[in-house]
Amino acid sequence: MQIISSKENEYMKHIKKLKDKKYRDMHNEYMIEGVKLIEEAIQEKVKIKQIIICDDCEKIEGIPKELMYEIAKYECIYVTKKVFESITSVVEPQGIIAILEKTNPNQQINYQEDIIIALDDIQDPGNLGTILRTVDSIGLTQILVSKGTADSFNPKVVRSTMGAIFRVNIIECEDLRKELKEIKKHKFEILVTSLETEKSVFDIEYHKKVIVIGNEANGVSKTIQDIADQKMKIPMLGKTESLNASVATGIIGYEYVRQKMKNQK
Repeated sequence: MQIISSKENEYMKHIKKLKDKKYRDMHNEYMIEGVKLIEEAIQEKVKIKQIIICDDCEKIEGIPKELMYEIAKYECIYVTKKVFESITSVVEPQGIIAILEKTNPNQQINYQEDIIIALDDIQDPGNLGTILRTVDSIGLTQILVSKGTADSFNPKVVRSTMGAIFRVNIIECEDLRKELKEIKKHKFEILVTSLETEKSVFDIEYHKKVIVIGNEANGVSKTIQDIADQKMKIPMLGKTESLNASVATGIIGYEYVRQKMKNQK
């Protein structure tokens, strides 16, 4: 078994460059780290190109044998701890990284779902990852993201999704406003979060709705507010005037879940 011991190895340089969006796009690859994410990727049958294993990391011994049997079916590359530490993106690595094919061929919107979540220039990778995880948790299989939204394959986003990125179809919109106008032709209403309304998120019937979550600093852009059918806000009893974008998405998403469960009784 050959073990890569040099940080100057060309393939190791390639992996380090995958931290950059342009490089990920150019090579259609991204990386994931940790036992849980790699186990999820295997279960979801994501295309794994290589698995990098730290040969002398202490934590690698904690990987379950059943998972190691599955990992062995893929192309595995072994590296020293020094090399692994040069390519990892986490503070306490588990000694295992996988390189995945970055393909998202299905850019068609599924109009059969009750609601569609759309993100208007969400900037924080942690917010984006948590929103993707929330979308997956409430039973949705797609999300629209504007061109100005953080890259979904950013390592921090991928970690924050806890595997949801393998199950949610991410539809990238060159022009979100134009895409929303097209969706309206399919009898969907556009909902935006705004403080300029008395209507609460609990007053909305969540059926055939697109819920637009705005930028952390500026909210939903005016051009999209102008085409919205309804505005809504989250009622707050304290002095805080706004909530984190991922928290707001969770509140709205689980009001949708509450209504859906009530209607199924």
